[in-house]
Amino acid sequence: MVSTTPYGAWQSPIDAALAVSHDIRPDFVGTVGDEVWWVEPRPCEGGRLTLVRRRPGAPEASVLDAPWNVRSRVFEYGGLPWAAVPRETGGPLVVFAHFPDQRLYVWEPDDPAGGGPRPLTPVSAVGGGLRWADPVLLPERGEVWCVLEEFTGEGPGDVRRVLAAVPLDGSAAGDRGAVRELTDDGHRFVTGPRLSPDGRRVAWIAWDHPRMPWDGTELKTAEVGADGRLTGTRTVLGGPGEAVAQVEWAADGSLLAATDRTGWWNLHRVDPASGACVNLCRREEEFAGALWRPGTRWFAPLANGLIAVVHGRGAMVLGILDPETGELVDAAGPWTEWAATVEASGSRVVGVAASPRSSYEVVELDTGTGRARAIGSRHVDVVDPAYYPEPLIRTFTGPDGREIHAHVYPPHSPDHLAPADDLPPFVVWAHGGPTGRAPQVLDLEVAYFTSRGIGVAQVNYGGSTGYGREYRERLRERWGIVDVEDCAAVAEALAEEGTADRARLAIRGGSAGGWTAAASLASTELYACGTIAYPVLDLLTWAEGGTHDLESHYLESLVGPFAEVPDRYRDRSPLTRADRISVPFLLLQGLEDPVCPPVQSERLLEAMAGRGVPYAYLAFEGEGHGFRRAESMVRSLEAELALYAGAFGVEVPGIPVLELAK
Repeated sequence: MVSTTPYGAWQSPIDAALAVSHDIRPDFVGTVGDEVWWVEPRPCEGGRLTLVRRRPGAPEASVLDAPWNVRSRVFEYGGLPWAAVPRETGGPLVVFAHFPDQRLYVWEPDDPAGGGPRPLTPVSAVGGGLRWADPVLLPERGEVWCVLEEFTGEGPGDVRRVLAAVPLDGSAAGDRGAVRELTDDGHRFVTGPRLSPDGRRVAWIAWDHPRMPWDGTELKTAEVGADGRLTGTRTVLGGPGEAVAQVEWAADGSLLAATDRTGWWNLHRVDPASGACVNLCRREEEFAGALWRPGTRWFAPLANGLIAVVHGRGAMVLGILDPETGELVDAAGPWTEWAATVEASGSRVVGVAASPRSSYEVVELDTGTGRARAIGSRHVDVVDPAYYPEPLIRTFTGPDGREIHAHVYPPHSPDHLAPADDLPPFVVWAHGGPTGRAPQVLDLEVAYFTSRGIGVAQVNYGGSTGYGREYRERLRERWGIVDVEDCAAVAEALAEEGTADRARLAIRGGSAGGWTAAASLASTELYACGTIAYPVLDLLTWAEGGTHDLESHYLESLVGPFAEVPDRYRDRSPLTRADRISVPFLLLQGLEDPVCPPVQSERLLEAMAGRGVPYAYLAFEGEGHGFRRAESMVRSLEAELALYAGAFGVEVPGIPVLELAK
C-alpha cells in the first residue's frame, strides 16, 4: 500500500549498511592469458583491496587473503598495483604492491609447494619510503619495470620519481642498490613504461610542477639496448599547454596517444621520430580524462589493428575504433558508463562498466561477435529496483549564461507519496578533484536519500572533466567561485521551478567537494546545512607545504600564483571566513589523511567554538583520504541523514542520534 508521508520521512529498505556493502567497485582489470584479473575492495575486511581471478569456465575468486592489501601509494592516490604474465608451466607469475609496507612482491599462485608472496624490494625508513606502481613484467629480462617513488627526506615534497627495473630474483629485497634506474632526466612525475612489441623502444609520460597532468605533460620515448639501458630519450609530443593522458604501442609498432591539442582528448597516431600527429577520430568528445593515477587506461589496441576506446561527452562509453577509416562503433549492452580501465587480448576487450540501473561490474566484449557480457563482480539487485532513483540529465544556466551539467535524482519510492502541497528537500553533491566528474551510475548512497524522500543533484560544475578543455579551465584561478556559483545556480533553479523546497536545501562534498561545500556555507545563505568530508579548508597551509607532493602546486592554476596573489589565498579560504558560517554542518575526517590532514578540520572547529552554530565532528582512526572501512562509511552515512533530518524538520526513525556541539 502506498502511504502519504512527508518528504524526508519515508521508510526505506536501503539502510546504510546495505548501501556500503554495495560499494564494491572493481578496478585495474587485466588479462593473463585467457584469464581475467582485477582489484576489488573489501570494506568489511578493514577496507583492504584484493586480487580477484576469473578462469575460463570457473567462478571468480579472491586469490589473496587478508592481510594482503593490493594497493600502491604512488602519488598518494595510488596507481596500477599489479601485473601478471602467463607461463607455459607453473601458472601465472604475479607481482603486486602491498599497502602496509609498499614493497613489491612476486607470487606464483599455482605453485604446488604453496609458497606465498616473496618481497622484491626493500623497505626504506626515510619519509614515505619507497613506493612502486604501474608495473610491467619482463620475465625474459628477469625484471619488472615500473614507477619508483622514493622519498629523500621527511617532508611530503622530499621525493623523486623515476622509471626503475627491479630484479625478479629477490636480490633487491634487502638492497636498494640492486634496483636499476632507467631514467634520470629529472622530471618530477612519470607514468609507467610502455614497451614496443619488439621490445626495442619504450614510451612514457612525464611532467613537472607547477603543472597538473591535465594542464600539460610530455610524451617521452627512448631506445632500449640489449643490456636493458635506455638511450636517446626525447620528447615527441606535449608541453605546457598540451596534456597527453595515455600512450600505448599498437601491434604494428606504431605509437598511439590520447592528447588534448584540439581542446578535446582525442586519440592520435604519433611518429616517434618527428612527433607528427594524425587525429584518428576527430570529435568534440573525450577519449581520456584526468590522469590522477599511473596505469589508468582509456584505450587499448587490439592485435588486428582496431582500438578499444572509452569515449564520450559527459558519459563515457566503450567503442571500437578503426584507425584507418575513423569509424567508431559503440559496444552493445545496457552499460552507459565505462571506467578508465580497459584491456585487450586477442579479439576480447575487458573493462569495468555500470549504468543508472546497475553498479560497476567487469564486462567482456567479443569484438568478433559484438557480444558483451558481465563476467565478474556482477551487479546483484540487493533490493527491489523499484527503490532505485530515476536520474535526469540536466543542463542549467549559470552566471554569464554559462552551461552547467548536472544529474538530478528526485525522491522516489514505490511505498510513499508526499502530500500534494509538499516540496522535497534536496542535497547538492559537489564531486572531488576538482578536476573530475560525477558519473551517472547506480549508487545506493544516492538511493539511501532518494528512497527516503530527499532529492540529490550531482553537479558537474565548471572545471569538471568530460566536456573539453575550455569547460575544464573555467575553474582556472576561480576555485571557490565558479564551483560555488554553479552549485548554487543548480539549487536555485530547482527551487525556482518547483522541484525542490527552497527552505530545505543542503550541500555535501568530499575532498575538493568538501572545499566547495565549506566555501558555499561561508559565502551564501542558500543552504540549510552541509556535510563537509576530508576537506581543503585553508589555502595558505596548502601553499606552504601542507599537503602531498602531487597537488602541492595545484593551487597555482586553481587560485593563482601565490607570490602574485597572496591575499586571494587568505580571502577565499573557508577557514578565514568561518565567522560567516551560520547553519549546522557535519565535518568528517580521516585521521591518517596525507592529502587533507586533520589539522585543517581541527582549526575549523576552533574557529567555530562558542559561536552558537550547531556542528558535529566525526574523526576516524585508520582512515585516510576517503573512507574504506565499512564501519566508518556506515557511521558517516547515518550521521549525514541525521543532520538533514534535524535541519529539514523531519523524523527519521532507526538512525543514531547525531549530537551537535555549539
